Parts: sequence; C-alpha cells; structure tokens
Amino acid sequence: MKSDLFSSEHMVGPATAPGMSVENAKCLKYTVNGEMFARQGSMVAFRGGLQFERKGQGVGGMLKRAVTGEGLPLMAVRGQGEAWFAHEAQNCFMVDLEAGDEFTVNGRNVLCFDSSLSYSIKTVKGSGIAGGGLFNSVFTGQGRLGLVCEGNPLVIPVGPQQPVYVDTDAVVGWTARLRTSLHRSQSIGSMLRGGSGEAVQLMLQGEGYVVVRPSEVTPHKPQQN
Repeated sequence: MKSDLFSSEHMVGPATAPGMSVENAKCLKYTVNGEMFARQGSMVAFRGGLQFERKGQGVGGMLKRAVTGEGLPLMAVRGQGEAWFAHEAQNCFMVDLEAGDEFTVNGRNVLCFDSSLSYSIKTVKGSGIAGGGLFNSVFTGQGRLGLVCEGNPLVIPVGPQQPVYVDTDAVVGWTARLRTSLHRSQSIGSMLRGGSGEAVQLMLQGEGYVVVRPSEVTPHKPQQN
C-alpha cells in the first residue's frame, strides 16, 4: 500500500526515554514506566501494558474530584507502555517545572502531567470569572505538565509598572508571584446602554508571564462517561 499517509511525517517513532514528549502539534506522547495522570477521556491510542483508572471524589489517596473548573475528572495511567493524548485537535505544549516553580493554569487547558507534580485547586480572586476560570489549578514540584490551547498561545510579560488585563474566558495560566483581581473597563452607564461586551477583565500585577489563548470561551460540550 502506498500513500503519503504512511510517510515519516505521520509515522510515530519508537520510545526513547520514559516521560512526556511532543508527538506533533496536536498530540503529546507519554512513555509510561510507573504512573502518570491525564485528563479523563484524552487518551487517543496506546500500546503496551497500561491500565487506565478514572479518579473521582473520594478519600484514602484518591485524587481530588476535578482538576478543572468545568469539573472534568482525571485518570491515572499505570504500567509500562506508550500512550498518546489529545483534546479536540487543539495545539499541545509542554511546561517544565523545576523545584520552587509554580504555575497557575485553567483546568480546561490541562492535558496530562507527571506524577511528581503536585497541584491544588484554588479560587482566583474575584467572583465573576466565567468559563471555568474561577477555580484554577496551581502546579508545583519538578516535572512536566502537558497543556492544550485553541490556536497558538500569546505569552505576555507582566512588569512591575505594566499590569496586563486579559479576558477571563481567554486566559490559560500565569506564573508565580503575579497578583490577580477583577478590573471593570466599562462605566455603569455604558453597561446600561449595551456596552462593548468586554466589561470585566482579569488584571495581573507583579512580575512574570501570562498565557492567553487567541479565542474566547466556546460552547460547553457535554462529557461522556
């Protein structure tokens, strides 16, 4: 059989070392040798001796009910083998965290991560954030975090005298030592007259980086159990 489909551009390579790697722009590969965690339902293919266990609410070592604002549960992947992860053909990226690093990320952008990373779900300051951004996940520790983003993300530096204002439905995440608050860019009178549709933003102050996707929130798709 002959086809461009079977060219080296599309052919997956052999496993080289344990851990996460970029297979292509839309998919991350994880060579599992032990345990890792991923967004439930994000596995598109695997080979080898792997087991997938959905993690829900519980006690005694169970993961938190959700790592995302939308309430999407995680799954644990255990064993030895290779697995490929993707989500709705969104672009995939890896973030390497080192000891002392901290990265806050919107749960809808989490794809998979090393078991060596710790996370906690925290409330973003302010109560009016839509699109699942009210509860974000703060990752710490040493390891790799796999993210998805609709389109190519914008990484915007935040300086001491240069706060950045981002749409609450477009923000992906931000680095440590950035302070957040809600900023209203319209007057009450303007809002009563219809406004511009961009009434409230998330303001980030301090020194670091904020990551934004080049689109606003998309209609919620029901999750399959």
